This record gives sequence, C-alpha cells and structure tokens, in this order.
Amino acid sequence: MARGIGNAFKGFDAFGKTMEDVKIKTRTGALLTMVSAAIILAFTTLEFFDYQRVGLDTSVIVDRSRGEKLLISMNVTFPNVPCYLLGVDVMDISGERQNDISHTMIKLRIDENGQILHDGHSVDLKSKLDKVVDARGPDYCGSCYGGVPPEDKGGCCNTCEDVRESYVQRGWSFADPVAIDQCVAEHWTDTIQSQSKEGCNLSGKIRVNKVVGSVHISAGRSFQSNSMNHYDLVPYLRDGNIHSFGHRIHHLQFQSESEEYKWELSESMKRKLGIVVSPLDGHWAYTQSSQYMFQYFLKVVATRYHFLNEHYVDGHQFSATTYERDLGHGGGERNAQGFMTAHNAMGMPGAIFNFDISPMLVVHRETRQSFAHFITSTCAIVGGVLTIASIIDSALFSAGRALKNSGSGSNGYSGKMM
Repeated sequence: MARGIGNAFKGFDAFGKTMEDVKIKTRTGALLTMVSAAIILAFTTLEFFDYQRVGLDTSVIVDRSRGEKLLISMNVTFPNVPCYLLGVDVMDISGERQNDISHTMIKLRIDENGQILHDGHSVDLKSKLDKVVDARGPDYCGSCYGGVPPEDKGGCCNTCEDVRESYVQRGWSFADPVAIDQCVAEHWTDTIQSQSKEGCNLSGKIRVNKVVGSVHISAGRSFQSNSMNHYDLVPYLRDGNIHSFGHRIHHLQFQSESEEYKWELSESMKRKLGIVVSPLDGHWAYTQSSQYMFQYFLKVVATRYHFLNEHYVDGHQFSATTYERDLGHGGGERNAQGFMTAHNAMGMPGAIFNFDISPMLVVHRETRQSFAHFITSTCAIVGGVLTIASIIDSALFSAGRALKNSGSGSNGYSGKMM
C-alpha cells in the first residue's frame, strides 16, 4: 500500500526525466544553446546595472512648514552706481521692514574699468575716519544739527556718517554736507566726489520671512514717515554724474536655513537635479538712463531631496520674469502702436526683486530596485530564454525530420514506378 501511495505521489512530478540513451543531440541544438547563453548573460548584465542604478521619484505635496526663514544669497554688480549711493531694503506682506541692510552685505568699490579696488570695502575709509576721530579727543560730542541723536552713541554725532544717519532717521534729506563741521573735517565732499564715477559690487546674504516680499536695491538711504517708505535721492540726482542702474547678476539663489549646515548634501542635490546655475545667474540688464527701474518677479518653490541613506536636505528653486520701466516718462507712456499705458505707482530708480512663495513642496526621493526584484527578473530572463529556445529547437528538429521523411518517401515512390 505504501508503494502504491509512493507511485501515485510520483505522478505530481513536473520534471520528468529522460534516459540519456534516448536523447538526441544536434548541431542546431548546440548553436541555440550558445546563443541562449549569450542572451541570458547580456540580459542579466543589463538587469544588474539597472539594479545598481539609482532612480528618482518626484511627487508634489502641500508645503506644511510654518515660521521658517529664507536666505537670499546674491552677488550683483552695478558698474555706474558708487557704493555710497547704494542701499538694500527688504519688506514683506506681514509689514516687516529691514532698512539699509549692511551687516550681512559687503560692498566692494569698482573703478571705471570694472576692476575691484583693494584698498577697502565700501566708502567708509575707516583708517582716515579713525585718525580724525582720535584727533578730536575722547570728550568730543558732535552736534547732530537737528537730526535724531543716536542713543547707542550717547546722543553724539561724531562723524559725518552719524549726522547723515540722524538726518535719515528724522526724514530729512542730506543735501548740504558743506555746512556740517564733521563732514568738512573728514573731507567728506571731496571723498564722495572722487568716488562718484566708480561702480559697486554688492554681495552677501539676506534673511527674510517665508512670505511674499521684495528686496529693493536703490539709490539713497531709506526712511519711514507716516507709515510710508521714502528714499533720499538728492545725492543720487545732484552729484553732477549720470548714474544708471544697469547691472549684472552674478549669482542669486534662495536657500533654507538648514542648507547652511548641510552644504555638501545641498551641493550634491543641486548637481543631481541640474540646478547648480539659477535662472538669473549671469543675467545682464542695460540702461543709459538715470531714472530707470528694473523689476524681477520670482516664483519660489520649496524642494526636498531624500537620499538613499535616509538623509534629506531642503532647498528652493525659482522661476523669474523681468520687467523694465523708464521713469522719465512719468505716469504713462505710449508704445509703438500708439496705445497708452498708465502706471498706478511712480516707482524709483533701482533693481527690485519681488518674490512669491508657492504653497507646494516638490519632493525628490532616490530609489533603487530591491534584491528580490533583481532575482525575480533574472529567473524570468533565464526561464523565458530557455523556453523560447526549446520551442525553436523543437520546431526546427520536427521540420528537419519531416523534410527528411518526405525526401525518403519521394525516392521510394519513384523506384516503385520504375
């Protein structure tokens, strides 16, 4: 009974064996075997390379981050505007304003040939000022000439720059430095006149809220009066030179705060996504007019990149649209077709970067095929190739035997007729 059960169980064998004596080996079968082995090796190699390849899955979700800050990294050159006239202001939709940013921005003076002057940053000329201040003695307390006395300096305006700052805080124009003793002692007018034909390179980082806002690079110092932002353009328009706000953007990029601490991961992400160069990098803007405004409208999209090792880094991409306007035409102008275009806002000379934050977050995630998928694909390749080769071999063998039998039958029939 046990033997009967064993024999019945053998009926489930799907791999029936053939006696070696009854196997027929042919040259066609040998050729198909070699071709099949080559195909299996090639396909398995390709599958292995595909298994090693790192893929990238992209998805778009709602950006749920709140209360974050953005870093705007920029490097812009103004060939025809001296550093003492340039000011950087930031304002956003929340009402926050940052006027005359200087602690994170570096101004480098540029001569008429476009070369950077290496005798110092900006226009302050600290070494000369220090000599003048030291000569006045420690008890000297200069007048602010009606301006707002600086509280951090004991209410004293000891330098021409202090007086100028106090005028800005009061909302006055700093138009006549010749009547101010500090400016006369520092030869401020002569120094400014000697730099009036220079340009300026502006570089650094600005920390802003992650909301809709704008960065204003304009002429003169800004001040607020009656909740309005005003600019002192008198030095810009009356120094006897034509200053145009044509510029070149060497670099402009938005960064998250975490990118400062994950610099290597951030650079790796940019290389893999092909965003090392931003849309405005290398952009030139030309004008010969001193009353010309350049506007850039930037759409900022948050980006997150997940690496295979479970690390991730946040970044930002942006698209840019430019708009230019000649302020010398007043509130309106006609185009070539004769249509009148009116402007609600008067505008001011300078370069304005308006940025808008997208509510979407683009997520890039590195992926790789699992080892189980690689094994399954390899088995499918081996089984599929051998099955197809077996079918072809059987078909060729059957066709050969049929032709051989047909030839033998024809010869026998002819002999019988004879």
